[in-house]
Amino acid sequence: MKTLTKIFLAVLCIAVITGLTSCAGWDPNKEQKEEEDVKITITRFLEKDPSLQKFFDQAYGYVVFPNVGKGAYIVGGGYGKGIVYEKGISIGYATIIQASVGLQIGGQGFSEIIFFKDKYTLDYFKQGNYELSAQASAVAVTTGVAANHDYSEGVAIFTLPKVGLMAEASVGGQKFTFEQK
Repeated sequence: MKTLTKIFLAVLCIAVITGLTSCAGWDPNKEQKEEEDVKITITRFLEKDPSLQKFFDQAYGYVVFPNVGKGAYIVGGGYGKGIVYEKGISIGYATIIQASVGLQIGGQGFSEIIFFKDKYTLDYFKQGNYELSAQASAVAVTTGVAANHDYSEGVAIFTLPKVGLMAEASVGGQKFTFEQK
């Protein structure tokens, strides 16, 4: 577990350094662009599998990460930013940090949506220390897959590959933060 914590800290340091270098250019339209990226991402997911609509209709809340980047050479890490919705209304921002260790090499970009079945699960996520272990299973979106998928411990996770290739046999997890709007 100490190794996983060290990996999370290393990935966090990289994310902070990357974030600080991007602060140089302030963009007043950033929030609007992020909202547009989320809309495009949701459209991509629904085009790939229209049965996902039931999750958007029935979930108490969800978080959409339009772009999650992941890379590894034995030790791996990933990072992405997203928007959190409660009953269809944008309420804040989230970050995802991934860490893993094992046989792995490559780089990959993907989108991820996490649906929260009820208020309790979303509130737990909003506390800012939410983690998904290696046992939590994300479902890669293909036509019809959502029709046969349900919540596990109050969450349903779907991913959609964008670019890259990753070969891995590793153990890791995802850690999330939340910032109220």
